[in-house]
Amino acid sequence: MGMRASAARRAWLGYWNLMRRYHRYRVVGLDNLLGCRPALVVGYHGRPIAHDLCMLQAELAAGNGRFPRAIMHRAATSIPVFRHLVEGMAFLLDDGPAMAAAVANGDHIIVTPGGTREGCRSRRHRYRVDWGQRLGYLRLAARYRLPIVPTAAHGVDDTYIGLNDGYAWGKRLGAPAGLPVWLGMGPAGLWPISPPFPVAITTFIGPPMAVDAAPDDRDALMAAHGRVTAAVQRLLDEGAPAAEEWA
Repeated sequence: MGMRASAARRAWLGYWNLMRRYHRYRVVGLDNLLGCRPALVVGYHGRPIAHDLCMLQAELAAGNGRFPRAIMHRAATSIPVFRHLVEGMAFLLDDGPAMAAAVANGDHIIVTPGGTREGCRSRRHRYRVDWGQRLGYLRLAARYRLPIVPTAAHGVDDTYIGLNDGYAWGKRLGAPAGLPVWLGMGPAGLWPISPPFPVAITTFIGPPMAVDAAPDDRDALMAAHGRVTAAVQRLLDEGAPAAEEWA
């Protein structure tokens, strides 16, 4: 690892460790992940970025030095500092040799199927899973025979007040690389200038789910998709009262 990549890694983990304190971060059901063989960690995407999964990475790195490998939007590599971060945090960009090596190494893989469609919505749409018919994550799980570990966090949709549908605006305005054009309000103004609101964030991790489908069996994948999205929505719905009590 190069010096810049190493520095980017330290900065990334340092920032998210700070955010763990800022957001009074908690994890419920961590044993479902720690006791599992290599798995696809499939999460709800809070706004505008997956705060909880970044903090989960930092928490696991602080605990045993290893953390799940996250799939990052390829457009991030167009920004120089993020190119160093991709190396430093061993982010994955696609299903290529690096993905196969990560699975062979026993690493968990993080993916958020909702992406910016789910994460960059307005305040009218909160804590509702919105993955459409995106099945790529299930094809990935089936190809590598990975169980799926569902995750969702309470608090993530309260970090900023979404003012528009960033995904739709990005499409309408022809933003490059499918990036969103999202306006979010924090305590000090617009994102990303403003920090997030200091809300408590709790990640809920569900038990592993087997994917009994071939990568090209759309009907079976759709059935699995329904089960996974329902499991993630349950984590959002059932975890909310507990998270609010702890906050």
